[in-house]
Amino acid sequence: MKLLKKLIAALVLLPALALASEGGFPLDPAPARTDLASLQNGAKLFVNYCLNCHSASAMRYNRLRDIGLNEDQIKANLLFTTDKVGDLMKSAMTPTDGKAWFGAAPPDLSVIVRAKASEAGSGADYIYTYLRTYYADSSRPTGWNNLVYPNVAMPHVLWQLQGVRNAKFVEEKDPHSGEVVHKFAGFEQVKPGTMSTMDYDAAVADLVSYMNWMSEPVQEKRRQLGVWVLLFLGITLVLVWRLNASYWKEVK
Repeated sequence: MKLLKKLIAALVLLPALALASEGGFPLDPAPARTDLASLQNGAKLFVNYCLNCHSASAMRYNRLRDIGLNEDQIKANLLFTTDKVGDLMKSAMTPTDGKAWFGAAPPDLSVIVRAKASEAGSGADYIYTYLRTYYADSSRPTGWNNLVYPNVAMPHVLWQLQGVRNAKFVEEKDPHSGEVVHKFAGFEQVKPGTMSTMDYDAAVADLVSYMNWMSEPVQEKRRQLGVWVLLFLGITLVLVWRLNASYWKEVK
C-alpha cells in the first residue's frame, strides 16, 4: 500500500517536474480547433514559417487532402517550386547548416506535439505558449529569448506577425527559501506586428492545431471508431448478460 501511494504521488508530480526542466513557466491551454478552416490556415502557416528550417519528414503534402485541400490548392499555395504533391515535407536546410547557424540542428516537427506531451503535460499547450512568449534579448545570438524555453537557439520566426516585445522582470524574495528570484512581470510592446494580439493568438492556435493533427492524422477517425466500438461492446454486454440469465434459468 505504501509503495502504491508513492507511485501515485510520483505520477501526480511528474508533469510539474517535467515543466520545471523546461524553465518552469506556466503553460496556457491551447484552444481546441479541429474545423477544416483552422487546420488549413495552420498548414499554410507551417509551410510558410516553419518548413524553411524544420522538416516534417513523416508527412506528405498529399495527406493535406484529409483536411479538405485538393491537389490544385496544395500545388498553388503550399508547394515550393521543386516539390511534388507526393513528396515528404522536408526542409532545404541541412542539419549541418542548422547547427552552424543556430548552434543546434532544428528538430523534425512531424510528432513534436506528441514529443512535448511526454515532457510537459500537454504538448499542444507547450507549443502554444512557447510561440507566444518570445521577447527581444540583445544578449542572445539571434536577438531573441523565450520564457518557456530560456536561452532558446531558435529565433522568433513569427515576429513580423506579433511584433517586437520586451519582457519585464522584477526581483522578489522567495517566501520559502528567502532567495531573491527573477520573476516575469509582463511584456512591453516595442514595435507592433501585422496582427493584433487576439489575431496572433488565433493564428498560433491554428498552427498548433495543425501540428497536433500532423502528429497523428488518423486521431479523429480513431476517436470516432472508438465510440462505435464502445457502443458495440455495450450492446454485446447486455445481450450476453440476458443470454446468461436465460441459460441459468433453464438449468435451475
